[in-house]
Amino acid sequence: MSDESVLTQSAGGITVKIAALLGWFALILQLYLILTSRWQGGKSLLGGVDIFFSYFTVLTNILVAVVLTCAATSGDSALRRFFLKPTVQGGVAAAIILVGLAYNLLLRNIWNPQGLQWVADELLHDVMPVLFVVYWWFCVPKGALQWRDVWPWLIYPLVYFIYALVRGHFVGSYPYPFIEVDTLGYPRVFINAVMVLLGLVVVSLVLIALDRWKGKR
Repeated sequence: MSDESVLTQSAGGITVKIAALLGWFALILQLYLILTSRWQGGKSLLGGVDIFFSYFTVLTNILVAVVLTCAATSGDSALRRFFLKPTVQGGVAAAIILVGLAYNLLLRNIWNPQGLQWVADELLHDVMPVLFVVYWWFCVPKGALQWRDVWPWLIYPLVYFIYALVRGHFVGSYPYPFIEVDTLGYPRVFINAVMVLLGLVVVSLVLIALDRWKGKR
């Protein structure tokens, strides 16, 4: 292996490590902000943890951070092998792209975060999606994805949607305005969910097409 190749691999490894650290930093910052707000308002910190894990953005960024951490570290374990499967990484890529698109198209204009909350928002919704797509393109082996991989990738958002509705029913709060049953009603919420899932299908098909194209090259 040439010195240039070694340097390139070394730089790539450092970049992935930085991306993983940035992902965990963004998540910790968001949790800190939620808990601080709850503390200042005299509310339950446990409720703040519940709110933190109620967001699809947070759960998906956790998956991103886990994948990047597995890629940035060595060792052999069943968990690491699972998260480094091209099909798993492809599914995570599709989900984090959905996070970025949904936020920028549907949510960005409905509130105006300031200060550290703005930093957390930008990291979770813009920076990490871009970093992970770049990682997926350059670091994940290509040519392994099949068109049928779309279907298992839909399981995660479907499970999340059910969880969000059940949680919202009991606590009276929903993480996103387009699934607020109390305001919109179940028919509208289900239509919104189908539209989001269709968006994920489109994103997934594009990723698979790119994977197969690059794999053939």
